[in-house]
Amino acid sequence: MSTEGSGREGGRSLKQRVKSSRKRTTSQTRWLERQLNDPYVARAKREGYRSRAAFKILEIDDRYHLFKPGGRVVDLGAAPGGWAQVAAKRVRSEEGQGKVIGIDLLDIDTIPGVQFQVMDFNDLDAPERLMHMLGGEADVVMSDMAANTTGHKKTDHLRIIGLAELAVEFARQVLAPKGAFVAKVFQGGMETALLNDLKRDFAIVRHVKPSASRADSSELYVLATGFRGRSLNDPVPAPVDRQS
Repeated sequence: MSTEGSGREGGRSLKQRVKSSRKRTTSQTRWLERQLNDPYVARAKREGYRSRAAFKILEIDDRYHLFKPGGRVVDLGAAPGGWAQVAAKRVRSEEGQGKVIGIDLLDIDTIPGVQFQVMDFNDLDAPERLMHMLGGEADVVMSDMAANTTGHKKTDHLRIIGLAELAVEFARQVLAPKGAFVAKVFQGGMETALLNDLKRDFAIVRHVKPSASRADSSELYVLATGFRGRSLNDPVPAPVDRQS
């Protein structure tokens, strides 16, 4: 990959531009330029985070204090691991105090303090398996999952909301009372219905847009805190076998 205007000239930082390539589409070229000029991408590399997304959950936690030392955290769709990496540091699982489980369909390189599991969280036995790994109920369930985009805004919006709804159903089965849930959504209208659904089971539900979310993006995060506990109609996961 060749670039123009890299480095500093005359004491002023210049925007890097990617030269066109026959093997690269216009959208791919724009994405590369955005990555090259994104301060959060550069900062993630400097500070050793797996992705720029780490700064989104850092900011959310700084504002709303989701992670506490000794806490149990589940990261749905965890690859490449930036959110789990932040959670591990904040609950101190690297020191053996808390526990962080990252679930994904992909293998993920090891991160200190994080236990990764290749599995589909929609599997019927997923809540039971998850609580077995945690040794109990979760204090936080988080999801930065995004469906593959089609370029059709309405379709893409429905897909991301569908993922968030599945994550909510999973969270209802594994969260401890007073637990928290955070997930990515996009602005488009349907997120309002998701918020209203969450209000049935959580004390406080809000939208959050961290600074690390690009200003031109419709990306938002829904944050629900103060889980009221499972209702009598909710499925109850099988007991956790603590002997095995």
